[in-house]
Amino acid sequence: MIDTHCHIYDPAYDADRDAVMERTRQAGVRILLMPGVDSGNYAAMMNTAAKYPHCYPMIGLHPTSVDKNWKQEVDFVAEKLSALPAKTFVAVGEIGMDSHYGNDFLEEQKAAFAAQLALAEHYNLPVVIHSREAFVPTFEVLDNYSRSLRGVFHAFSGTLDDYHQIRQYGDFKIGVGGVVTFKNAHLAEVVRAVPLHDILLETDAPYLTPVPFRGKRNESTYLNYVVQKIAELKNIFAAEVQKITTENAIAMFADGSHQF
Repeated sequence: MIDTHCHIYDPAYDADRDAVMERTRQAGVRILLMPGVDSGNYAAMMNTAAKYPHCYPMIGLHPTSVDKNWKQEVDFVAEKLSALPAKTFVAVGEIGMDSHYGNDFLEEQKAAFAAQLALAEHYNLPVVIHSREAFVPTFEVLDNYSRSLRGVFHAFSGTLDDYHQIRQYGDFKIGVGGVVTFKNAHLAEVVRAVPLHDILLETDAPYLTPVPFRGKRNESTYLNYVVQKIAELKNIFAAEVQKITTENAIAMFADGSHQF
């Protein structure tokens, strides 16, 4: 399996990261993709990638990190993309829109999002989109971006109509993690209807821990609980979920530089 969204470089793992990595390996998760957040998290992410060859970094400015200094942060993303060897990063992300904490920087989020979409196109990289309580402004940016894109809507929280909308913007899939196991989660019905070929596995660890560990620190080890729930919803074997979602991730993120 491939965990397509995991903050394994987060300080939450500083005390036992090696042990978490070993549990993850034993659980059958072979690759971890690490989203960028902002320049403050960059060194920890890259140090983790250097120590653990199966952990691959992305680069991007998270919408909740957007403030009046957003241009400097986007310039940081652009500088790293241009200065480091091609394909150092598997994606531009996570980027997007978030109004959960308010709309004080909504216009700045839109501008940062659009600028990073342009960078992704320039470097021919997929995008990892974060959209929380913000599908309308997210779609507004994408509507004004006429170029064909590819990527994933991470931690998808939308409706089936939203899924059909994102497919119009290019080769987009939805990221499914622990939320699908929550009681009364509407995501379950969406996942039941979405083709398996349009689903990627993720944890967003240390966040969004699946049942039965909800409320505790998440880790890639628990990806099997997500797989089991998807298999249950679709009435198929877990092995098929593992196989197809892994193929999806390889097709989206891997190239000749990444031996997934």
